[in-house]
Amino acid sequence: MLKEGSPFYLIMISIIAALGGLLFGYDTGVINGTQFYFSKYFDLSAAMKGWVVGSALLGCFTGALLSGPLSRILGRKYSLVLSALLFTMSAWGSGLPGFLPESVSLLVVFRLIGGLGIGIASMNAPTYIAELSPADIRGRMVTFYQMAIVIGFFVVFLVTYFIGSGQEEAYNVNRGWRLMFWSELAPCLLFFLLLFLVPKSPRWLMLKGRAEEALAVLTRVHGPEIAETEMQEIRQSIREERGGLSFKDIFRKSVLPIILIGSVLSALQQFTGINAVLYYGADIFEKALGFGQEDVLAQQVLLAGVNVAFTFLAMFTVDKWGRKPLVISGSVGMLVGFLMLGSTLMAGQVGLLSLIGILTFVGSFAMSMGPIVWVILSEMFPNSIRSIGMSIAVAVQWGANYLVSQSFPMVVESEANISGFWNGSLPYFLFIGFIAIIIWFTWKFIPETKGQSLEKIEHLWEERYGEI
Repeated sequence: MLKEGSPFYLIMISIIAALGGLLFGYDTGVINGTQFYFSKYFDLSAAMKGWVVGSALLGCFTGALLSGPLSRILGRKYSLVLSALLFTMSAWGSGLPGFLPESVSLLVVFRLIGGLGIGIASMNAPTYIAELSPADIRGRMVTFYQMAIVIGFFVVFLVTYFIGSGQEEAYNVNRGWRLMFWSELAPCLLFFLLLFLVPKSPRWLMLKGRAEEALAVLTRVHGPEIAETEMQEIRQSIREERGGLSFKDIFRKSVLPIILIGSVLSALQQFTGINAVLYYGADIFEKALGFGQEDVLAQQVLLAGVNVAFTFLAMFTVDKWGRKPLVISGSVGMLVGFLMLGSTLMAGQVGLLSLIGILTFVGSFAMSMGPIVWVILSEMFPNSIRSIGMSIAVAVQWGANYLVSQSFPMVVESEANISGFWNGSLPYFLFIGFIAIIIWFTWKFIPETKGQSLEKIEHLWEERYGEI
């Protein structure tokens, strides 16, 4: 039994909650490894490929919208339990199409179910970690969530490489992609079981008027002295409010700017193009960069390894350097990476420099917009609007993700991109434009929240826009 205030207890809680991120990464990554093969199995057009890949994101969007009300009713912990059940259903069902009639439609249904789980987890997991973490290490603890996402990517790329490598293409087209989907069942069940070891969020308990339980959780996590201080700050911030603001309160002049800032930042994370690279990496490596099919899965493992390494860098610098410096410097790196890739494609000189460009982009994203956006979103919304604010911002993120994943294959295969001036580089220059907007938007609108308690961050917004 760990003693009260033991940092290992907080780390254990954060790792378990972050497994929702691992499943987010695993589920997102498995579509990368499988879509190359099931697209051939079902003979999908570019539009249909975008629909099957992007369908989960509609579930994510819906799940994120539902996550606010669910979180207020069930709490963060049991919302995550629900997400684990949805992940498990999706992993099992996604491998069935082809054995049953209406195969593509069935695959879409189970991808939508998995999307619901991702949407619920992507709001609740980072919020839960932020609500339990002390201010001086909150950034690092929330970064566990993004670290889990990229580890999920890395693990699934290793798994898909193990399943598909050395096999005839016909095997992977007919059977291998099903095993790739079913491999997700193991982490799904682990997440579900471990969630019963974590406590409820103290801030949610306070919103429900369960002060004694909240104090017990805070004491267990932080020790008695810090727990009392945290309780006072939570009481002050909640005031007379119980259960969160209603939907109409979003449009109050003191609330709407915060919601809009969080939502725009959330959407811009997707408009960097990261998930175009992660979802369609196999196609990019084979078609745009000229790698053979036998090299595609190995290149994905390299990409995932860079993702993990640079997320570690963010984890150990976010509470030292701050949120804004990491986002701005990482955005400059992303811009340079896509300039390298786009320029080599435009010049018809694809090869090593193109690969370095992709890896530079992925590494820069992993140290900035990947983890830091989740840190900022988890801490920027005041207690009274955290559930609804986070829910809207995450829903916007999934909506933007859907737009990118649905449109990317169509832009790639468009006449304008293939022939003439762009020579295959058009989508990457579009992403460059959005990355430039990120630099300006972060500098102009995002406050630095390093080392601030959640309640003090609320006062920062009140100084700008008035009492919440």
